[in-house]
Amino acid sequence: QVQLVESGGGLVQAGGSLRLSCAASGSIFGVNAMGWYRQAPGKQRELVATITSGGITNYADSVKGRFTISRDNAKNTVYLQMNSLKPEDTAVYYCNANIVTQRMTVVMYWGQGTQVTVSS
Repeated sequence: QVQLVESGGGLVQAGGSLRLSCAASGSIFGVNAMGWYRQAPGKQRELVATITSGGITNYADSVKGRFTISRDNAKNTVYLQMNSLKPEDTAVYYCNANIVTQRMTVVMYWGQGTQVTVSS
């Protein structure tokens, strides 16, 4: 079994910063692409940023220049540094990972979500 455990959400004023972390644990042989998604009330879940195992990154236009995704492959952990936060960044943030299991299958897992609230 594999778990993704997120941390780092909270309440911050506009212009502030937060850092999210997501650690994968369990029956893991390797981890391919990892990413962060978010879902605001009444809206669909949307991609925020992704990162491959080799460090290639991709960002939503709305967060480019403000958010930075990174990972520590030794710890099977992905991070999201969020700077210059705006009220419209308020959402539940979910991490996502494509896990190569000990059985050599690739399975997509999701974290439980962490709330980020940006006050104006």
